[in-house]
Order: sequence, then C-alpha cells, then structure tokens
Amino acid sequence: MTVPGNRFVPTDAPVTTDAPVAINTLVTSGASSANDASITHDTPAAPARSAPPPGGPDASTDVIRPHAEAAFAGELAALAAADDRPRPERWRLSPWAVATYLLGGVLPDGTVITPKYVGPRRVVEVAVTTLATDRALLLLGVPGTAKTWVSEHLAAAVSGDSTLLVQGTAGTAEEAVRYGWDYARLLAHGPSRDALVPSPVMRAMAQGMTARVEELTRIPADVQDSLITVLSEKTLPIPELGEEVQAVRGFNLIATANDRDRGVNELSSALRRRFNTVVLPLPATHEDEVDIVVRRVDQLGRSLDLPAAPSGTDEIRRVVTVFRELRDGVTADGRTRLKSPSGTLSTAEAISVVTGGLALAAHFGDGVLRAGDVAAGILGTVVRDPASDRTVWHEYLETVVRERDGWQDFYRACREVSV
Repeated sequence: MTVPGNRFVPTDAPVTTDAPVAINTLVTSGASSANDASITHDTPAAPARSAPPPGGPDASTDVIRPHAEAAFAGELAALAAADDRPRPERWRLSPWAVATYLLGGVLPDGTVITPKYVGPRRVVEVAVTTLATDRALLLLGVPGTAKTWVSEHLAAAVSGDSTLLVQGTAGTAEEAVRYGWDYARLLAHGPSRDALVPSPVMRAMAQGMTARVEELTRIPADVQDSLITVLSEKTLPIPELGEEVQAVRGFNLIATANDRDRGVNELSSALRRRFNTVVLPLPATHEDEVDIVVRRVDQLGRSLDLPAAPSGTDEIRRVVTVFRELRDGVTADGRTRLKSPSGTLSTAEAISVVTGGLALAAHFGDGVLRAGDVAAGILGTVVRDPASDRTVWHEYLETVVRERDGWQDFYRACREVSV
C-alpha cells in the first residue's frame, strides 16, 4: 500500500526475527508531532550465532566445516588485541588488520597469522578499502579462484559474522534478497511486523554488518536488480507496511560472480555501477598454486582425519602441473602446444582431487599419496565432455606424460583408469 508523507518516526513494536531489525514507519503529514523526528537507530544487536550442536558444547568439535570466525577465532582475537589503528564504525578490526588476516604475517607478540589467500597483495587491499567506503564489493573471476573463501573471511574479519548469506541459484526469489512473510501469521492477521521475515541483507542493514551474496550471476536478472535500491539509497522499502529499513553505519555487501561459466545471468549496467569490481586471478606461478593446494588440503585433511598433505607433496606438484598445462594449453617448458579441455581445471578442483586421493590412500592404502590415488580424480575432472575431452586427455597422456622423466608411474596409473 502507498502511505503519503515523507517524515519518519521510530516505532517500538517488536519484529520476530533471529536478530532485531529497526524499521522506520512512513506517516502522514497530519500525524502526531510527538514522534515527528528523524529516526535514531538503536545500537545494533550482537550478531546471530549458530545454534549449539546436539550433544552439548563439546560437540562443536565435530563440526565438519566451522565458520571462519570460529575456525580462526584465535587469530582474530590476537589481531584485535594488537590492532591500534583506526577502525571504521562497527568494524572488529582496522583495514590493515583485515588485510593481515587474509594475507598472513607475524604480530609483534610472535603470533603467526596464517595466509587465507595467496595472491597479489594489492587485490586484497583494494577489496578491504572498498568495504570501508559506501561502495559494495563484487569479487569476479573464473570458477575456483577462491571468491567464496575470500568473501567469507572478509566478512568474518570485518563484522565477526560471515553467516549473513544469500546463496544465489537459478531459483532464488526476491524474498531471499529483500524480505518474506510468515504466511500463517499473514493469513491470520494480515501484513504486520510479526509476519515479516527479514532476509540476511535486511538484517545486515539494520545491524551495520556485512552481508554476502554468493553466485550473484546465477540469480535471475529481475531478482538481481532488487539490490539496486539497497546499494544506491541504502534503504529497503516495505510498501506493504508503509515502512522501510535504513542501513546503519558499518553495513556493506560482498557479492561473488563467475565471468566464465554456463547458466549465468549478466548483471545489468545499473547494478554493476553500484559495485566496485575486484577480479581474483588464477595463481600466478606453479609454486603459488602448489602452496595453496597444500595449505587447503591440510586444513580439510585435519577435519577428516586424513594423512598430512606433505606426505604426498610430489603428487600434489604433478596434479598442479597437469592442471596448469591443460588449462594454459602449453607445457611448462613452453615447447609443446596442447588442446585444452572444456572444464576450468581450477585450483579448487585440484584441491578436491588431492583430498579424494588422500582419502583413498588412508582407507585403501598405506596412507601415502601416490599416483594411483589421484589418477581417477584427474580423469573425472578433465573429462567433463566425453565426446571431446577424452581425446584431449589421451593426447596429453601419450605426447607429454609418457615422455616425461620420472612420470612413468603416473602414466601407468592414468592409463589404467582411462581404458
């Protein structure tokens, strides 16, 4: 419904949500003047926390993948204690400390901050600086370039909560981005605050937190554009109630998007202008990519009780070499041109192949990663289109792998699963 007038008054009725949301009411010019003043937001509530796991507090150790703010709570606390630089309002850390958290370093007290992202420092600095302005951040790149990983860790370091998340899919509706309704209450009592179900974006606006939208280009274009008012006016209207939610200081939004994938919806120029775009590149060097795979596999392996990744570092190097050569269309020495398969062969896929290989080695071998443990995973990753990719893979095996010194065991293992 449309409500005339242009003044705001605070209202005190509660909103049944996981966290309080301050809502402004639009009133007519003839409304009582007692509350005729600009809205003053209350101090935002503490970020929502995950419910305790069944089995008591000790069961939290059984969580397969803790949120970043829980997994790296010690590092975040150490950074906060050592951080004496200016912090934007409602930020847990200064921009310098956020960048240090992502890139790693050693604090004056000797605390080691592990790198969460291996890549150009300037990329991280630009991303962090963007969040300190009124511009939203778009992390763009091919699949597997750690966009989601970086987004989660940025939100954890800035707001202490990475869970205000909208996961984009082809079926994502506007309610996931704006707000929805509790239909039982809506039918019983009509539109009301009690019936309103705020989205993660609405909650982030009201609390001065960082919201995340993953796979923005998977979301239908008309739903994407519902973010335009949020990002430009920092306001989310609720016309059914004649009210609105205004963002408080500290609010910002991080979106991720693929620029090379199937089933994506291009961003409108109006929406793209609301973002500062940061492109996350593929690892620049072979050693950088090996380092990323070793670190991430080690983290995943500990949660799954798998052997330590360093026991198979040689195989990890070979997996990375195969992926980089097929991805780049040329051998590492630059002498032989290669056909590239249809897949992206990303670092994330290399991590998946190695993790699967470690599981094979742990449960059906002696715990040491060998060529036979990763061969099937490589085949499944490279050959996505049997009609064309199988030929590309066989040519690579016969012309490159077969002739490479010290790779005979790898060649035999790959041939065995490729038949």
